[in-house]
Amino acid sequence: MKVAFIGLGVMGYPMAGHLANAGHDVTVYNRTTAKADKWCQEYKGARAITPAEAARNAEIVFSCVGNDDDLRQVVTGTQGVFSSMAQGATLVDHTTASAEVARELAVIAADKGLCFLDAPVSGGQAGAENGVLSIMIGGDEAVFDKAAPVIDCYAKSAKLLGPAGSGQLAKMVNQICIAGLVQGLAEGVHFAKQAGLDAAAVFDVIQHGAAGSWQMINRHQTMIDEQFDFGFAVDWMRKDLKITLDEARSNGAQLPVTALVDQFYAEVQKMGGNRWDTSSLVKRLDS
Repeated sequence: MKVAFIGLGVMGYPMAGHLANAGHDVTVYNRTTAKADKWCQEYKGARAITPAEAARNAEIVFSCVGNDDDLRQVVTGTQGVFSSMAQGATLVDHTTASAEVARELAVIAADKGLCFLDAPVSGGQAGAENGVLSIMIGGDEAVFDKAAPVIDCYAKSAKLLGPAGSGQLAKMVNQICIAGLVQGLAEGVHFAKQAGLDAAAVFDVIQHGAAGSWQMINRHQTMIDEQFDFGFAVDWMRKDLKITLDEARSNGAQLPVTALVDQFYAEVQKMGGNRWDTSSLVKRLDS
């Protein structure tokens, strides 16, 4: 299938690579052209100088950019993908953005005779590189059925959860759960150290019981070792939590733990930890 991929960050770069490796005809666009050139050298594909050029004649256009404003620019801007996509083509957006912008783009797409899926992902850089992402999707079932076999190139699980915006709302649930888990794990590591326990030995045991989680299995040792360069950065998490808390104010959900952890991440930023990964919550406890 002829496809385009807009945005070659830590997630988009390997995701586009999986599409190329699966035999799809991939054209990429990235604001930093050197990154796109590097991708083209590593994978079989082409580079475009604008999103519109990348999307021309593509059956499916994928996007994975920074935030709502970035997304609007590459989709509805003067050189955005909607200006060149063929009738009936589909935009699959993997950006973690607001449900509002997802609904907005779905309406614009429909008016133009295009299709749209909001499809934020979970699994981090490692999940993207290994092709085992969990993907939460909003949109029409017929559109999902067409795109799903292509999305499966880098997905362990991809599920349609409702109309446009549902994928973004599900990603907010994901981030709510992660925030509480990481804070709980940080407090557990901190407590173990303060209690004079061999923290690594403790977590080797309890990760197999009721307290176990992906975060515990993959991050307890890096927390103990104070290594915070494993993917999803604090700045990105705060962006996601702002979207989540804004949505909660709109729908009436009560998120006291999420709001508190968001402020803890603000403290980590003040410590200079903007680019530390999210497990750096333990650093503010040990300081």
